[in-house]
Amino acid sequence: MRRPAAASAAALAALLALAACNANSGDSTGASGSTSATTKGGTLTILTASTDINFDPAKSQNLATTTLGLLLRRLTTWDIQPGKPAAVVPDLATDTGQSSDGGKTWTYHLKDGLKYADGSEITSADIKYGVERSFAPELSGGLGYHKSLLVGAAAYKGPYTGGELNSIETPDPKTIVFHLDKSYGDWPWIVSMPAFSPVPKAKDDPKKYNQDPVASGPYEVDSYQQGTQVTLKRNPNWDAKTDPVRTGGPDEIIFQLGQDTTVQGQRLIADSGPDQSAFGAGFVPPAQLVQVQQNPTAKQRLVTSDAGALAFLAINTQRGPLKDVKVRQAVEYAVDKKAFQVASGGAIGGDLASTLITPGIAGRVDYNLYPADPSGDVEKAKQLLAEAGQGNLKLTLLSQNDAPNLSKSQAIQQGLQRAGITVTIKPVDLTAWEAEVTGEKGDYDLTVASWQPDFPSANGNIQPLFDSSQVGGGGYNSARYSNPEVDALIAQATGEVDPAKAQALWAQADKRIMQDAPVVPLIYTKNSFLHGSKVRNFFVASFPAYPNYLKVSLSK
Repeated sequence: MRRPAAASAAALAALLALAACNANSGDSTGASGSTSATTKGGTLTILTASTDINFDPAKSQNLATTTLGLLLRRLTTWDIQPGKPAAVVPDLATDTGQSSDGGKTWTYHLKDGLKYADGSEITSADIKYGVERSFAPELSGGLGYHKSLLVGAAAYKGPYTGGELNSIETPDPKTIVFHLDKSYGDWPWIVSMPAFSPVPKAKDDPKKYNQDPVASGPYEVDSYQQGTQVTLKRNPNWDAKTDPVRTGGPDEIIFQLGQDTTVQGQRLIADSGPDQSAFGAGFVPPAQLVQVQQNPTAKQRLVTSDAGALAFLAINTQRGPLKDVKVRQAVEYAVDKKAFQVASGGAIGGDLASTLITPGIAGRVDYNLYPADPSGDVEKAKQLLAEAGQGNLKLTLLSQNDAPNLSKSQAIQQGLQRAGITVTIKPVDLTAWEAEVTGEKGDYDLTVASWQPDFPSANGNIQPLFDSSQVGGGGYNSARYSNPEVDALIAQATGEVDPAKAQALWAQADKRIMQDAPVVPLIYTKNSFLHGSKVRNFFVASFPAYPNYLKVSLSK
């Protein structure tokens, strides 16, 4: 789950002037950037607010196309290109997996000639061990979808105390077989996650691996200065012919740690010295977006995603009058999406949304079950409320207690007020908000949230937010939505191993859920990043709405 970056009320006010603006990168054909021929050489600097980089794949939630992807390969990976849906492609494996047993068994074969930075051979046993160590309690915190899917995983505690996980087999050094406890068509995406990076058992020290992993990608750690800087150098044994997505452009990559996003923006706007060969890992703060738009040179180096997370208004389907679908449909029409967009920074902050599956996800079908002016259809909303006998509806909107979120909540409040719906905003801090939304009680009528999946499948858009198993208990079904028909459709789509058939089922689920109106899709949020004038092949796709580090290169 990824929420939009916070912004001050003053910055949001300044952004109103940008509502119709677009931004282009220096070597791109559009706001999201594009690719060109890769030039080898140079030192690329990545400015990040993080004070630490944890390279241990077991503890990582990194996207496949960002930091860890520079050092660590996986069985599969993501092919991310401008203007195209994300695709899963082979990485260390020869294909994206062969399924059997109705999608409960997945087999992979490794490519020939794969080596670590030290020249030793990468084997299937290394991948098995890498997955097993992700179960160790001392290495918790990483993406863990596989932990609920592999047979016997619930009781397994990792290789340090629990021996081997028998549901992962390695019949020979180039073959690995996974046995799942249920059919899972998106398993090829799961094995693109950090835990599926190879880790040679003889080189594993769980206390030190986070700073110096055994590299399988185009780079390896050269030096690690805690809290200050991490330097990567080329891996001499990386073979580009076996790697479909990494270009290995720069000779050296330096992560400068502890760089506040405002400082990042100032340095990149100035574009002097080494910063000409740098980019910021963080979103450009709203106030600096205004500054960049007024600076023609910097504006050419601003890259904004086509889309990103879905921001939505969750309607608690288990509360009083909101149990009535007509009342929820009235909310669909009454919401002023345009006002919410303005409160989010205008057009540069996100495009108006109507679907649950976000742009950039394969199989997405664009539709709108509640067509209306961007500011809503107040008369239609009033008509539905009258039919439901709810002429004086009073609702509570749970909001995070900070200026950006309160501004967005007020936009929702004012829009609903036009239809005669009185909304009281209940501000709480982030911890309390999460406890309420993911807890058992759900003491709210409405709340604004946002969501971007951890992997580019419609599964990640739908299942976590609308499967009834995700109501309470730490789940993010904030609408507390439960429909047996939808649960069955989600289960069918999850188990379908044919991608085209699965995508059609997810699109069907998207529309079926919206017929029940448990949420109001508001905007597909956008993220903006800034880079120096010598940076090339810097782009941000619709998914993920972050730069693809694996493609970035430098001009001579």
